[in-house]
Amino acid sequence: MSNDLSERTLDEASPSSNHFVAPLEETPLREIDVVSVADKPSNLWIDAWRDARRRPIFWISGAMILLVCVVALFPGLFTNVPPNNDCQLLNSNGGPTAGHILGFTKQGCDVYSRIINGTSTSLAVGIIVIVLTTVLGIIFGAFAGFYGGAVDAFLSRIGDIFFSIPYILAAVVIMSVLVNYRSVWTISLAIGIFAWPATARVLRAEILRVKNSDFVMASEALGVSSLRILIRHVLPNSIAPVIAITTISLAAAIVAEATLSFLGVGLGSSIMSWGNDINQAQKDIRTNPQTLIYPSLALSLTVFAFILMGEVIRDALDPKARALR
Repeated sequence: MSNDLSERTLDEASPSSNHFVAPLEETPLREIDVVSVADKPSNLWIDAWRDARRRPIFWISGAMILLVCVVALFPGLFTNVPPNNDCQLLNSNGGPTAGHILGFTKQGCDVYSRIINGTSTSLAVGIIVIVLTTVLGIIFGAFAGFYGGAVDAFLSRIGDIFFSIPYILAAVVIMSVLVNYRSVWTISLAIGIFAWPATARVLRAEILRVKNSDFVMASEALGVSSLRILIRHVLPNSIAPVIAITTISLAAAIVAEATLSFLGVGLGSSIMSWGNDINQAQKDIRTNPQTLIYPSLALSLTVFAFILMGEVIRDALDPKARALR
């Protein structure tokens, strides 16, 4: 009896049965396993762009940054009034008039013209500082994180020394010494020399994560030199956090220049910048507040735009943040 049952079970489970396995055309496997050649390729940067462009904040901050850049590069498109050559004491602390929509400073200079022409100075300081801090941060952070050991210990201790010194305080000391050499370049160097450790730390931490990846080990097994692996493979896959922090740091650099100029140890008084305008207007805040309000507003909106863009870039380059939204 048991033998008959076993034979019957085997017969039912034989390939000739029509009901135990469904035909392939009736299963969804064909649809699931199909890969469309028309699908667009994707990577971190493409996914970040697709995520960022769907956010209104990206377009708002981008439009504000674009406007600041256009004003800095082409101030003549926005004002024809010479910022310094047309100052008249008869207009001292004067209110808005025809052709002078924001009024006049204590020296009789047009407030609007000074704000427009000071944009290039403030933006130039921010860009120079960011280039300097990014280059130093990448060099120190990349070599420290990739080579490790004594190289990491040595470079990290140098970074700790600079990190322990507030860059605003260091810039105050440097600019106080260089009284006769105050310019866009000197103030940018004074800020940038002490502001790079934050970028180096972020990049070092990212490289420590990436250097143990399979593609790095495969490159080492193939005999690729360590420097080539660092430049061609590890660094491109670790640079995303640096891009995010760079945008925010640019805003901090603009604020640092304005702070130093406000304290009287920044740019020379003959150089137009928002910090210098705020410094010169602080004494007249009660009698002529617009000379302080408008440069401060321009500074705040510019910094706000770069911070917003930095936040968008940071979230777009973070796959975990994208998954949570």
